[in-house]
Amino acid sequence: MPEIRVLIVDDSPFIRKALLRIFESEPSIAVVGVARNGKEAIKKLVELEPDVITLDIMMPEMDGIETLKIMMETKPTPVLMLSQYTHEGAELTLNALELGAMDFVDKSTTGLMDFSGLAKEIISKVMAITGRKPLKITSPSMAPQEYKGRGIIDTVAIGASTGGPPALQMLLPKFPRDVSFGILIVQHMPHGFTGPLAKRLDTMCQIHVKEAEKGDAIEPGLALVAPSGLHMKVKKVKSSKLKVKSERLVKLDFEPLNSTHRPSVDVLFQSVAENYGSRAMGVILTGMGSDGVKGMRLIKEQGGITLAQDEATSTIFGMPKVAIENGIVDKVAPITSMAEEIMKTV
Repeated sequence: MPEIRVLIVDDSPFIRKALLRIFESEPSIAVVGVARNGKEAIKKLVELEPDVITLDIMMPEMDGIETLKIMMETKPTPVLMLSQYTHEGAELTLNALELGAMDFVDKSTTGLMDFSGLAKEIISKVMAITGRKPLKITSPSMAPQEYKGRGIIDTVAIGASTGGPPALQMLLPKFPRDVSFGILIVQHMPHGFTGPLAKRLDTMCQIHVKEAEKGDAIEPGLALVAPSGLHMKVKKVKSSKLKVKSERLVKLDFEPLNSTHRPSVDVLFQSVAENYGSRAMGVILTGMGSDGVKGMRLIKEQGGITLAQDEATSTIFGMPKVAIENGIVDKVAPITSMAEEIMKTV
């Protein structure tokens, strides 16, 4: 395999050494440079032309956000942010993804003395973003003032992983507040990041976006984001006011325990297929792996509608590619026109 040339940017000597050891364990990766701050990083970006940059989000003088802005203007390069779960850290991470960073690793999931515990995740993410072009977020056009759906879909279930937050930021603001369907979202993220993501999206949208809580009603004009660490499912309950009508609420739990991801797109899609049948839509966005493919097959088999993001606008064309190759996708669309495809279909 050709070597992946990596530039490490971090103000911590310990983290720099830990990353060097991690990358030295992978034959396909070569560290071509190390920078201690943003100014040094920008200089080495031009001189060394790395394939991937690992960038600390918290640095003195010039932080990771300011460094990232200049990098994207100078020489757009795949960037993996090294973040940490704090309120400020989560907000800065989402800002970095918006500015063009392709993915991030939460350093706080392991102790500083055991940074090697993140080795597998860091290596896999560096490999995944190598060769990909940073996607610049385009400000979505105003949501239509008038919307008339066909009324054939009650819920749109969306699954995303790497590159998902900026994709959602281009998708959700295009929906008017009076859409005729509810939206359920699984976005693979570490603990503590899904809440800030939902709040950030809510400020951009006409529809209401929130992190899902147990018992939330699934209703038109509301997008619910599954909290990290819990599977999101649909639960039917009898309405106390309308005895003949079934209402659908959100159910959050840990089952299945053996799932690769929690929340899992497959678990959500399967539950949506079982509870909505032909009145469900499944949408797979950018991401590594194949999560969502089994569940999307069930939506398709139940007569629901299936969409996938195209390769050109996907940060990682993994999940959508596998779904397309399995022949379970009705329509492939760029993220820039995905909302329009959904609205004209439902």
